[in-house]
Amino acid sequence: MNVNNKTVSMTTFLAALFAICSGLAIGNLYWAQPLLVEITNAFGLSPASGGLLVTATQIGYALGIFFIVPLGDFVRRKRLIAIVMILSVVTLLGCALSPSFIILSLSLFSMGIVTISGQIILPLAGDLSSPEQRGHIVGIVASGITTGILFSRFISGILAGLWGWRSVYFIAAALNLIMVLVMIYVLPDIPRKNQLKSYKGLLFSVFTTFKRHNTLFRILLHSGLLFGLVFNIFWTSLTFLLSGEPFNYTTFQIGLVSLAGLVSAVCGLYFGKLQDKGLSVPALGAFIVIILISMICGFVFSDSIIALVIIAAVFSIGVQGITVLSQARLFALSNEERSRLNTVFVVNNFIFGAIGSALASFLWSIGGWSYVMIGTISISVIGLIVWISSRGPFNNVDNAY
Repeated sequence: MNVNNKTVSMTTFLAALFAICSGLAIGNLYWAQPLLVEITNAFGLSPASGGLLVTATQIGYALGIFFIVPLGDFVRRKRLIAIVMILSVVTLLGCALSPSFIILSLSLFSMGIVTISGQIILPLAGDLSSPEQRGHIVGIVASGITTGILFSRFISGILAGLWGWRSVYFIAAALNLIMVLVMIYVLPDIPRKNQLKSYKGLLFSVFTTFKRHNTLFRILLHSGLLFGLVFNIFWTSLTFLLSGEPFNYTTFQIGLVSLAGLVSAVCGLYFGKLQDKGLSVPALGAFIVIILISMICGFVFSDSIIALVIIAAVFSIGVQGITVLSQARLFALSNEERSRLNTVFVVNNFIFGAIGSALASFLWSIGGWSYVMIGTISISVIGLIVWISSRGPFNNVDNAY
């Protein structure tokens, strides 16, 4: 990309920095999840009240994704990223210093709105990359996001055990402050991408992306079914399974099992290259088959922790492959509207994810783990059918490039 007559190129260092920053930003959403009981006890409330904190954070994040992320196609990205990251530091400090449960809820809601820098950085990584390396770079940054989600849940429990739940947010604020200073120093001042005349027109154009890109719906459907539904159903229900008989695991032990998903973050560093080499369509099908086989194995080997850890790792690899290839294909659709396309992508996953979490509770309540696995197997089969019907349209678009 040419910036002020200078060529800004994506380097491995810059990609790694983007991955760390994006992982830290998304991790802010998950610090509270292992701390809900401790937080509610501290304010003298019932554990059930903790769900309000998660809801407040998620609603804030959804608003931030829709109203702020599209600005990446409208304003200078360096300034936008710096502003939202500084506001993230402020809101994290608000969480740490909250004198009441209501103030904490409002702080988490505000933090959700502004901790969206990762979803601005990811399209920016696509902009700065050459077409030959875009998939690989997207894979690196996406792996950073996955790592942030997994590590934030795990580390917050450890930090809270050592110094209390407020320490988690003080430390998170310090890390975010360091990262924003690094980003301000390193990130080039990239000009606006287009000349849209109004913010209202920008938001309206988010809804019209489907008219401009015929394969967008298929991309979103793959991601929604396999990441939004299957991923959330599996991991939510796995917590139910491991906390009961015959395992009776503690929250810490369940957190250790969830780290099996880190295998997918490592593998995801290379998945984007499949898009760069023109292999994304068959690879997408292969990852869906991996997910389907994993869910069948989960149905059969539900009483072995070793089998479940292996299944979780392999399953996470399949889901990471779907996510990376979907985003790489998404960013190949347009050079001018990647932030808006990413907004549609994240909102789509958010909606499917909410449905997936609800389905997990419903399936578990009516039939336990067996019904959960039957549900995920069925959805995976639907995903495979969608892929079979999408091969022609995807190949036609690839050939057009």
